[in-house]
Amino acid sequence: MADIIKRLGMRHLRGTPTAHIRHHRSGRLVHEGPGISFWYRSLTAALSEVPVDDRELAMTFHARTADFQDVTVQATVTYRIGDPAVAAERLDFSIDPDTGVWRGSPLEQLSTLLTESAQQQVLDVMARTPLERALADGVGLVRERVAAGLAAEPRLPATGIEIVTVRVVALRPEPEVERALRTPARERIQQEADRATYERRAVAVERERTIAENELASKIELARREEQLVDQHGTNARRQAEEQAAADAVRAEAEAARTVRLAQAQAQAERETGAAKAEAQAAWLRVHAEVDAGTLRALTGMQLAQHVPDIASLTVSPDVLTGLLAKLAGTHSGPAA
Repeated sequence: MADIIKRLGMRHLRGTPTAHIRHHRSGRLVHEGPGISFWYRSLTAALSEVPVDDRELAMTFHARTADFQDVTVQATVTYRIGDPAVAAERLDFSIDPDTGVWRGSPLEQLSTLLTESAQQQVLDVMARTPLERALADGVGLVRERVAAGLAAEPRLPATGIEIVTVRVVALRPEPEVERALRTPARERIQQEADRATYERRAVAVERERTIAENELASKIELARREEQLVDQHGTNARRQAEEQAAADAVRAEAEAARTVRLAQAQAQAERETGAAKAEAQAAWLRVHAEVDAGTLRALTGMQLAQHVPDIASLTVSPDVLTGLLAKLAGTHSGPAA
């Protein structure tokens, strides 16, 4: 909206760069252009303000497809007024000289014109398209058809309107139909999800089986190695026992040989000792064999006398005493006779 200032019965208008201002005085065009400013008298001035910026118009249409299914189409049309002079001549863009407010509703008239033109194109393309194809390709079809239809609409250039872009935001069927159409897709998605879950479980089971097989193989290998270790321990024990037995046999043989040698040496020594004693006794007997009995008795007495301190007690029985006396008596009587 233009900015208007009052000063001493005069008015000053200051426009914006996005608004095309037209000033007529007494039927003649005095000022024209976007973003201009000028002084004027309100009683003699006729002003119009035409917006030249891009504007967006949201639209919602209810249409019926070729198979008699209701759909809702949401679209947005971006337009601008390319020829402000033509637009100001065809539509009422006049503003109040004192307030700068539009006297009519020109933008609503433009919206009605664009909406009716676009709706006619949407209804026509939907009436030729089945619901399934409309849901699959309807957005592109509607956008192309609306853009082509608005470009070919003769009233738009005659009003100075240019179409910038056409966008189709959504194309949706009735809620019941949409729920019915969603069911197979949901079931298919659920089946895919279930299949993926089963595959994950199968992979997990396969991995667990592989892990179990690896553990079992490890246990088998460990048992085999333990068996080898036990066998090796047995072999080592047998070898050690055999070596110990052989060593014991060697030691026993050596001990036996040593014992035999000792026994032989001891026996030889005893034999030699006995022989020496026997020879000494024989020599002693030979020496004393030539000595008379009195001398022997004297020697015996001397031997006894030498060992008297060693005799603690001496017991003489009557028989011994009788024998000794008899021998003494016989000895004394013999020489006398």
